[in-house]
Amino acid sequence: MANTERLYRIERLIRQKGVVGMAALMAELEVSRATLKRDLEYLRSRLGAPIEYDAAANGYRFGKACAGPRHELPGLWFDDAELYALLMAHRLLAGLDDGGLLARHLQPLLARIHELLGSSDGSAAGAALNQRVRVLGTMSRPVPSRHFQRVAEALLTRRRLHLRYHTRARRESGERDVSPQRLVHHRGTWYLDAWCHRAEGLRRFALDAIEDAALLERAAQELPLAEVEAAMDAGYGVFGGQRRERRWALLRFDCNAALWASREQWHPEQQGNWLDDGRYELRLPYGSETELVMDILRQGDEVEVLEPASLRKAVRDRLRAAAAQYE
Repeated sequence: MANTERLYRIERLIRQKGVVGMAALMAELEVSRATLKRDLEYLRSRLGAPIEYDAAANGYRFGKACAGPRHELPGLWFDDAELYALLMAHRLLAGLDDGGLLARHLQPLLARIHELLGSSDGSAAGAALNQRVRVLGTMSRPVPSRHFQRVAEALLTRRRLHLRYHTRARRESGERDVSPQRLVHHRGTWYLDAWCHRAEGLRRFALDAIEDAALLERAAQELPLAEVEAAMDAGYGVFGGQRRERRWALLRFDCNAALWASREQWHPEQQGNWLDDGRYELRLPYGSETELVMDILRQGDEVEVLEPASLRKAVRDRLRAAAAQYE
């Protein structure tokens, strides 16, 4: 591990855990006691990091920041998750401002992200990194900023929304009052999980399908987030909460796709199994089959649905309908 990366790791560990002992730091960084002591001294004396030893807790922590300029670490070091998060945050925030209505709110956040990406003035280094590290995504469905702003305001102020909403499955528009519970971003699209007072249940609304949104004075109906998560996240994908009954799919990947399939996470509760002939089986839960069928179709002839029979039939029917277009 490079010296600069170790300095960032030391700072990150102390910030995350509050107090970290010498043994824990040595194990995490895989360095000797002498090397760690040199790094700690360098952070304190050369970079002004207010790191101090807490005898009662038997570990190192940040004390009160000393007077003077804020300490800065040299260079730029992010792990893959942090870099991805920063670039995605930049992309999501920039993509919201389609009409300029949110510019005054977004600009300070975008400037700070540019700074974190390596440039205090948001220019050369940050822009270069943004160009050289690309985060590619699938097609996205933009949300009018006025709708996003009203939904976000209702969510944060805990007020109800009156929506005119287009339901794609029925190809019709209707009006309803909802109590926002949380925002979800999934595969290029924003969704609102809300209690629908017309249906008297939790529903997920695509923000790009909102035709009009009005903020109401009435307080939103509160639901525990654990209840929202249990209802909406139990199955597969963005439609995971649209059925109460959870079913399990069993997929079998051929030898060409087995290695990559074994490294993918389709669902947090998935179960994988290697077969003796080099094929790979994946078992995962789902509620609505809508998104799962789409993802299975993307695998082409490298995957077969083994069960349940209803899912196997749904995939077979879609493949036959697709093939018929080319006959």
